[in-house]
Amino acid sequence: MPLLNALAADPILPGAKPTPIPGMAPIVTELCGYGLYVLVLAGVGAAGFGVFKLATADKSRNGGGSEPFKWMGGGVLAILLASTLISILNGIAA
Repeated sequence: MPLLNALAADPILPGAKPTPIPGMAPIVTELCGYGLYVLVLAGVGAAGFGVFKLATADKSRNGGGSEPFKWMGGGVLAILLASTLISILNGIAA
């Protein structure tokens, strides 16, 4: 509980206030809300890592050319999935 109180007092992400979901326990609501924002940050990190791998990849014919695109695609997919779930949950709770 002290960890959740610390997160509520000083949020990790500025402006990231999870909307309470009716019928769910407050702990589950907070963890789900913050988890989705962390998933967005992980997607941004994965997409950035894919761009880095593309910039530093071996450009010869036998280099692994598809791996950076897998990282970027996974990052973009994580961002889209989390932002869609955030907007759906905010629409339900509003």
